[in-house]
Amino acid sequence: MTQENTEPKEPDQPAGVHTQPTKPGPPPPSRRRRRLPILISAGAAILVTGTIIYYLYFIAPYEDTDDAFIEGHVTFVSPRVSGQVIRLLVRDNQQVKEGDLLVEIDPSDFEARVAQARANLASAQSQLEQAKAQVVVDEAKVQQQKAIVTADEADALRAEADRKRYLDVQGLAVSQSQRDLAQAQARSSGANVEAARQQVKAAEAQVSLSQASVETAAAGLKQAEASLKLAELDLSYTKIVAPQNGRVARRTVEQGAYLQTGQSMLAIVPEEIWVVANFKETQLTHMRPGQPVQIHIDAYPKQDYKGKVDSLQPGTGARFSLLPPENAVGNYVKVVQRVPVKIVFDESLDPQLDIAPGLSVEPKVRVK
Repeated sequence: MTQENTEPKEPDQPAGVHTQPTKPGPPPPSRRRRRLPILISAGAAILVTGTIIYYLYFIAPYEDTDDAFIEGHVTFVSPRVSGQVIRLLVRDNQQVKEGDLLVEIDPSDFEARVAQARANLASAQSQLEQAKAQVVVDEAKVQQQKAIVTADEADALRAEADRKRYLDVQGLAVSQSQRDLAQAQARSSGANVEAARQQVKAAEAQVSLSQASVETAAAGLKQAEASLKLAELDLSYTKIVAPQNGRVARRTVEQGAYLQTGQSMLAIVPEEIWVVANFKETQLTHMRPGQPVQIHIDAYPKQDYKGKVDSLQPGTGARFSLLPPENAVGNYVKVVQRVPVKIVFDESLDPQLDIAPGLSVEPKVRVK
């Protein structure tokens, strides 16, 4: 039997019309199955290569931590004298400059002490002048006594000469009474000389005593001057001024309150700030001062700041804590320590932003 051709025949085309060539169909399924592993392998290789490049350029050269905060030299202001507040010139969070008057304490008691100290100083000055004048008087007395000694010595010499003349006269020319009188006058004149010499010594001793009184008065004058200076200092302490530029924080003082010496009444937060980042000890292998840092402040996430490593603390945070850990025990467990690292800003911060101590930051240090 003859087999009939079962293939479909193309319809007859009219004359002059060309037929379009037919498009090739999709490859057979076996070829698609062979391409799929190649594409997966290529994608995996690209992904691994990209991951390695990203790690080498964006992760490996950096060390970062989220245990970091803004720090600054916060100054707590306290009164140096006790008294009642009569003027309060600052508000919470107010900007102040160095030397601005913050609080004034009632100065009445201190003004009275200054007046008393000035009176004591004037009295001490008068006593010193009096002591100096007494020295001059006593020195004059010494000279006077020396003159008396000279006169007495002359009288004694004359009396002694008379005594010798009376003794040398023979016979009845001089009576015995005259001889006795001459001898008595000679003795009396000698005694007067000795007494005058003793008076000179007493006057010289009085001069030494007066000079000591001058030194005592001079010391009293210095003491009075020191007392006046202390009183004036206490009076000046009634006006409490800002020790530096900054903003007022943690104000506890109120108008009319009675302040005690050393009582904390407010704090001044300065404009100069930096970052203290507590890095793990395993992150410090390649960290050195001067390395660049990228600083991200959590409060202002849209902008990062440039900085650099300033210094590393010579000791872990636990070593300088109030109660350092005691590691010489039987149940010791090794804990990765953290070391505070000071990071300073390389650029000025926007004064409109409230970047204050205590804010959380995330620094990223380029160590390689």
